[in-house]
Amino acid sequence: MTGATDPLAADWGVYAAIAAMAAATYAMRAGGFWIMGRVPLTARVQRMLAALPGSIVAATVLPLVVNGGPVAALAVGAGGAVMMATRNDFLAVAAGMGVAALARAGGLP
Repeated sequence: MTGATDPLAADWGVYAAIAAMAAATYAMRAGGFWIMGRVPLTARVQRMLAALPGSIVAATVLPLVVNGGPVAALAVGAGGAVMMATRNDFLAVAAGMGVAALARAGGLP
């Protein structure tokens, strides 16, 4: 790294890494559109695409619940229950945050 006097000064490697990641991100997105343009949308592919968002949410939330302890489990459970009951994202997030705050205030680890 160069001196701290210029906040925008950095090694060329940093800029090269940022450019490489931007190119890789664009290639993945463009490649996905290109591939899906050539895949016939059979009933099986449509079912897979319909199930994909739920799978991504489960893959994101499950490690948080496992590693977060009882507070995380209670908060995710409350958020899930409110989401199923109301179908309102904002209320579900607010319920999860409220349960987590109350559980922490109540002394749960």
